[in-house]
Amino acid sequence: MSFRVSAFYKFVPFADPEAIRADIAARFETLGIRGTVLVAAEGLNGTIAAEGGALDEAMSFLRALPGCDTLEHKESHAETMPFWRLKVRLKQEIVTMGVPGTDPNDLVGTYVAPEDWNALITDPDTVLIDTRNDYEYGIGTFEGAIDPNTATFREFPDWFRDFRAKLEAEGRKPKVAMFCTGGIRCEKATSFVKSEGLDEVFHLKGGILKYLETVPQAESKWQGECFVFDQRVSVGHGLEIGDYELCHGCKRPVSEAERRDPRYEEGICCPACHDTVTDEQRARFAERQKQVELAKKRGEAHIGRKKAKPADTEAS
Repeated sequence: MSFRVSAFYKFVPFADPEAIRADIAARFETLGIRGTVLVAAEGLNGTIAAEGGALDEAMSFLRALPGCDTLEHKESHAETMPFWRLKVRLKQEIVTMGVPGTDPNDLVGTYVAPEDWNALITDPDTVLIDTRNDYEYGIGTFEGAIDPNTATFREFPDWFRDFRAKLEAEGRKPKVAMFCTGGIRCEKATSFVKSEGLDEVFHLKGGILKYLETVPQAESKWQGECFVFDQRVSVGHGLEIGDYELCHGCKRPVSEAERRDPRYEEGICCPACHDTVTDEQRARFAERQKQVELAKKRGEAHIGRKKAKPADTEAS
């Protein structure tokens, strides 16, 4: 059995985001959709999965929402359902930067199509910045990309202000190109950077996922794999499922080599978090892993089984 996976986002002003959230939750429940959708006054952002035509119906529903008729999505496939449940949540931002007034609907960088991206990032006058988190950068990025070494997207504005000060001290005014997984973080980042007074600011339309789907591997400037926020963990060229697994202790991707490390314990910890997991956490994670393995033997999904009341779709 194969499942269709759709990643999407749209910066669009919603007058009543809670009503939008409730409508999405109700419709997606009837369609059997799983995944996560975030809704805020600035728009929506999500990754969902389903079998067959249910995904088409879900995307048609989203495009019928106010201002969402041009909503684009990146589609891939998974052999098993990549999500445990459906979560539709109300948030202050659909991607949290924490800089009030940053609005890609008012100010944004220049979109660059995947097929034109290589020419931009190989230009010696271009500074290439990865706007993702440090653990995402660690398993794959574009040749020559700068790692801001940020743990969360909230840290990006302060990092960039420091970085810009260094450029000014060197008398440099390069073109700035930015990218992220699906396009949402770099789109918001370009809005912020342009509000800081930079003019030549660019970002990869559709993000890494669209690039890996569009650009032939022989022509690619991408190195490694791309972290994705679902049970696939990572994907490579052609959006084929990668070799990483997720550590349930710290939620970071774990390579095959790291899984051979004696500090790796499936479902409990990995070399990165082995020394920080408490005894209480270790016992809890071990019990959870035991139940997961027992459920697998019964042919069931331990996590995400339907409860009497769909509380997992409530906003948080």
